[in-house]
Amino acid sequence: MKNSLRRTGRLFLATAALGLLVLPACRVHNSVFRIEPVRPIADLQREALTVSPPPQSEGLRASELVDLVPLIPSARLDIRYASERNFLGTPVYPAARALLQRPAAKALARVAEALKARGFGLLIHDAYRPWSVTWVFWQATPEHQHGFVANPDRGSVHNRGCAIDLSLYRLADGRPVTMPSGYDEFSPRAAAAYPGGTAKQRQLRDLLRQAMMAEGFKPITSEWWHFDYRDSALYPVLNVPFPTPQAD
Repeated sequence: MKNSLRRTGRLFLATAALGLLVLPACRVHNSVFRIEPVRPIADLQREALTVSPPPQSEGLRASELVDLVPLIPSARLDIRYASERNFLGTPVYPAARALLQRPAAKALARVAEALKARGFGLLIHDAYRPWSVTWVFWQATPEHQHGFVANPDRGSVHNRGCAIDLSLYRLADGRPVTMPSGYDEFSPRAAAAYPGGTAKQRQLRDLLRQAMMAEGFKPITSEWWHFDYRDSALYPVLNVPFPTPQAD
């Protein structure tokens, strides 16, 4: 019995180290990772209307958010936060839009051209995010998972319009590639240097990272899909409402 328990314990620890466990506070629904929100999202969204972003430094650049779709025709949108297919299980954006500050958007267009020559297109999950949504994410997420969401007290690079969450799809058949983890998965598999998964998955993850870094985007250690543009600190944290197609 003791040997059996030891084997079970070692298996549990090894599995946890590989990020293969789904904790009781989390679940996977139709291949989308989800948490159990600390508070009802509708309540948090109403409360978010009463709070304000942190104070901004003087002398920052004026914002010039541009839509990525006209600029990068080959890009495909899979904006999970405009649907229920996200870690909260409810829409937090009114429309599926992807916007970046103009210099970052132009750099991403160059990334798309470089990857196009390799047979891949960009699959975009998120770009500009109003600060109020970042506030909702932080308030809704259990404290032990705060490492996967931005602290609204500082604001995020998404709020500055200089962060992009994305993956790849194959131009030949339009199918998304498989990476070592799913998008927005709160697990060790999401790490940029996670050693597991298949060799092909790691190769595709590294291909995306190399193409992004070549145009001035910086990866983060905890999420293979997230990249910050190099000039992000020059822009203010924004809380302008997420634009709908009719607003352009």
